Amino acid sequence: MSAEAASDTFLPTRQSLLSRLRNVQDERGWQEFFDRYWRLIYNVARRSGLADAEAQDVVQNTFIYLSRKMPGFHYDPARGSFKSWLRVVTRSRIGAFRRRERTGQLWTREPLGSEDHGDSPDPLDAIPDPSADALDEIWQREWEENLINTALRRIRAKVSSQQLLIFRLATLNDLPLTQVARKLGVSLPRVYLARHRVGKMFKTEVEQLRRETE
Repeated sequence: MSAEAASDTFLPTRQSLLSRLRNVQDERGWQEFFDRYWRLIYNVARRSGLADAEAQDVVQNTFIYLSRKMPGFHYDPARGSFKSWLRVVTRSRIGAFRRRERTGQLWTREPLGSEDHGDSPDPLDAIPDPSADALDEIWQREWEENLINTALRRIRAKVSSQQLLIFRLATLNDLPLTQVARKLGVSLPRVYLARHRVGKMFKTEVEQLRRETE
């Protein structure tokens, strides 16, 4: 699995992309969607207690499941956010894995379907209200981490590697500015300037991502 997004300027939560995903032949759209969210789904599965291979199977089955459902899917933002929508889909796939594990059924990389009807509404047809669930806290932490990493990838091409490193150390790692200057061998004013410039761009990207997904 590739950890890097194919395009950092691509906005995967717009309705235009979800419309593109209805075409299973749109390989670029699906690849960009996968690159953006596979690590989020994988990390949630891992932190819910699944082993590495099991979490990878959940990721694969999640996207196989989506590829089968998307051709007839119409996303309505009024019924719930993209964040809630993807959360419900991910949770349903982890739940399907655990149900099969409990019953001793063979877990294969095939789209799931038969075990879903009757238990709960299809997550692609209805977005239920968020409920207190063991996965909720895990999902929120991983979502925030994914959002921050996406914002950082988007600004990477707009600033120098040194400026980005200064921002990471001074803001994300919360190091004193004087220590950052000594560590990188640059002047304190340069550290101030880089932190301010990159910080402003980072804040803009994060706010845009939140508007589009939440």
